[in-house]
Amino acid sequence: MTDRPAADFAGDPADVAYFEHLVDAHVTRAFVKVMRVLPSEPRCRLCRAPFGGGGGRVMRRFGYGPSRKNPTICNTCFEGAPMGGVETEIGVLFADVRGYTSLSETMAPDDVALLMNRFYAAASKVLTRTAIVDKLVGDEVMALYLPPLIGANWEDQLIRDASDLLSAVGYGTNEEPWLDLGIGIDVGRAYVGNVGAGDVKDFTALGDVVNTAARLLSAATGGQVVMSERLYDRLGTPPEKATVATLDLKGKKDPEPARVLDLNTVSTS
Repeated sequence: MTDRPAADFAGDPADVAYFEHLVDAHVTRAFVKVMRVLPSEPRCRLCRAPFGGGGGRVMRRFGYGPSRKNPTICNTCFEGAPMGGVETEIGVLFADVRGYTSLSETMAPDDVALLMNRFYAAASKVLTRTAIVDKLVGDEVMALYLPPLIGANWEDQLIRDASDLLSAVGYGTNEEPWLDLGIGIDVGRAYVGNVGAGDVKDFTALGDVVNTAARLLSAATGGQVVMSERLYDRLGTPPEKATVATLDLKGKKDPEPARVLDLNTVSTS
């Protein structure tokens, strides 16, 4: 089993306690044991509640259906979190369709919807292997990487997912890309949890790492992954073809050291 990095949470003691339970045996061993014998796969990767078969139909009635943020985790383990959050280390990925406004002007609305649904399907398939899909909004996808839910060398999952998502739309393959897509990724500390008011709440992340990842995305052209230098330095297997860049990012006082991986120059053949 892959070792999980120790949770490094800071914040209100009640919120910290909740998140520690979320990622570290937040349900009893007896519960997990019972869930494992209920049919059938796939299951929540935290509490082992079944999503398939008769067991899945039963557990859905009690709130253990797949989360809309990541179908490998159940609603109770994830979206059932109370209002509030913690400060912790995360990874952030933004993927954006380049030239979406022009695209919308030249295509029929139904065709735009079909194209974007194809993009959302590809992004969800790639990202939910390890990430939490925070948002699917218009021409953009945002995903969060929570180290305690992923395991050792979790930073490498960001570059893997970014590269695989670009490959899924045709970059770095023998096929012509069917979408003009760029990606920005970064790591750092952020506030993570449910924000909102009353019954309106959403699990998300807030902080400089989120803003920086979004600004790195703005520097990416179609087929490029733009990552911060701090992320690159932490990769167990950094991509050899990533080039050095220094970027002037909007809202940032100092230039941002970065690396650019261009799949337009990479072939999988």
